[in-house]
Parts: sequence; structure tokens; C-alpha cells
Amino acid sequence: MDLDTTPALLVDRDVLDRNIARMVASARSRGMSLRPHAKTHKCLEIARRQLDAGARGLTVATVSEAEVFADAGFDDLFVAYPLWVDTARGARLRALTDRVRLTIGIDSESGARQLADHAGTAIGVLVEIDSGHHRTGVRPEQAGTVAKAARSAGLDVRGVFTFPGHSYALDAPDNAARDEAGALATAADSLRTAGIDPSVISGGSSPTALLDVPTTATELRPGVYVFGDAQQLELGAAAEADIALTALATVVSARDEVVVLDAGSKALGADRPAWATGYGRILGEPDARITALSEHHATVHWPNPSTRPHLGQRVRVIPNHVCNAVNLADELIAVSGDAVVERWKVAARGCNT
Repeated sequence: MDLDTTPALLVDRDVLDRNIARMVASARSRGMSLRPHAKTHKCLEIARRQLDAGARGLTVATVSEAEVFADAGFDDLFVAYPLWVDTARGARLRALTDRVRLTIGIDSESGARQLADHAGTAIGVLVEIDSGHHRTGVRPEQAGTVAKAARSAGLDVRGVFTFPGHSYALDAPDNAARDEAGALATAADSLRTAGIDPSVISGGSSPTALLDVPTTATELRPGVYVFGDAQQLELGAAAEADIALTALATVVSARDEVVVLDAGSKALGADRPAWATGYGRILGEPDARITALSEHHATVHWPNPSTRPHLGQRVRVIPNHVCNAVNLADELIAVSGDAVVERWKVAARGCNT
């Protein structure tokens, strides 16, 4: 592969397109639309591939991410976050509503009033509910109360959403998917009791998105599925053949069963949940694990002497949490086989506001 420097993030374009097509087909087969979370890739070219394959719009994490994608012509965006809107952020949201169909998350009556006061009433809202992750969101049975307050403030209440983040644990995805389905059904009924018919019932995470659990959801919002990562491998939500993004790294030191690479936390990110068996994996080496990360070094336990790389050799690392790795990179290098075919800018890198 003709690349001058490492570390570099590679995207296998063929695997990427297969992941994109599979998720769209799975959602359609269950009567749902797909609104993928663009915070994973932050890349205009990948977002276009997702919409061309059949996604209905994009999910984003922040207003600045929405601005980047709106500037590029994407016109149906959901900020999946209960924003607390002040005057400055309200002005940015008003500007976005002139260009896109914008939806915002809310999870409180005061948050709804704050949004209407500072951003106007041209914005649609989804009420966030807690389906078991216990981060943001109201209890499902309280969704109608928040929705009524939002409607009283003049906002267009479009439905409910949740993130079953408790799916990110060993043996948890199936139960999390069932928790989510029950919570969404309760929340949708709560809105109906309040006199509001939800047109959007939105959920999904990459560990649960392909599970065929009966649900009232009308929309899925997974993000990591597009690339896969070491966490998805560990959870059983992806196979190595589904890994589209790897970090190309060079062996800079080696002794016994220890191999050190030039891709550290500033290239891979440093996420490691308690259940993970390492800070990342090596493509094609199921027993190798990254046991430690420094800023510019990855220490790998490589037990197989027959495949242990030599100094200067390049290997492909599967990051633990691909979203963090992408946000640390300026570009993604698209490859087909060993050939570099395109270079894609990480257009929304650092868009955290």
C-alpha cells in the first residue's frame, strides 16, 4: 500500500458499502426507516453513500455537526440531544431552520420553553425517554407531560426517541433491545393520551439495530455499524469481516511477545470499558490485544510467534471505539484491497458545540 506515513485511518470501501446496504435492508424488512448517526464518521462522502442507499436523513450530536452537514446540502437533520438553548445557540438553530428540516431532542418542560424562547417554534422536537441507559431522558410514562408543555410553547412535537446505551455490555444487547421496545411503546401511548399522535418513534444502537425484536419503533439511528470496531466484535454485534475502518500502524519495537506500534491514544482514542479485553485488536490476529496505550504508542501482546511482525512492518489496528478515532483524524483514506482509491476529509472533526 502506497502510504508515506503512519498512523493513518483506512476505510475498506467495499466493506463500508456492504455495511451500509445491510443496515438499510434490515430496517426496511421490519418496516422502519434508517437515520444513521453521523457522529461516527463525520464525513460528507460517507453520509452521501448512506442517503443514496436509502437512509431518510441524518442524526447528529451537536449543532456544529448539523451546521457542517447543512452547509453541504443535507436537509433533514436530527440533533439527538436534549439541548439547553441560550441566545447564541438559539440564533444558530434559527439559521438552520431556514435551510433544513430540523428536529431537536428535549427531555424537560423547561428545556422545551427555553428552546421556543431562544430558537423559535419552527423546530420540530422529539421527547427523549430513558429506556434503561439512565443518562438523559424522562421516564416513558412522563413523555406525554413533556410533549404537552412543548406543544403549549408552540413547538412541533413529532414523537419520541431513546438510546438503549445499556446494550454496550456483555450479554446485554438482546435485553436492552426488549427494554427499548417496551419503553418506546409506553412513551408513544403517553403522547397519545396527551392528545399528540407520534409520527416518529425512534431508537436503536449498533449492538441492537440488527436484532429482530418486536417493536413499535418507526426509525433506527445506529452509527458505529458503518465501520464496526473492537467493542462491536466483543459484543458479538459484528464479525471481523464487517470491520471497515482500521488504523494502519508501524512496528517500532518488538521483544518476546510484546510488539509496540506507532499508533497511540492520539490516533486510536483511549476508551476501554471494564468488560473489554484490551484497548483494541489487530486485524487478522484474533489472539493479539492492545494491552496499553501511550499518547503515541500502542503496546500489543502478540502470543503467536509464527505471525509476530518484525520492525518496520505495518499492521492494521481495530480501534476499541471508532467514533473517537475518527474525531482525532483529519482524513479517512478509502481503500479497495490494497489500493488507495479516495481520500475523504473528516469534515465535522472537533464539532463539539
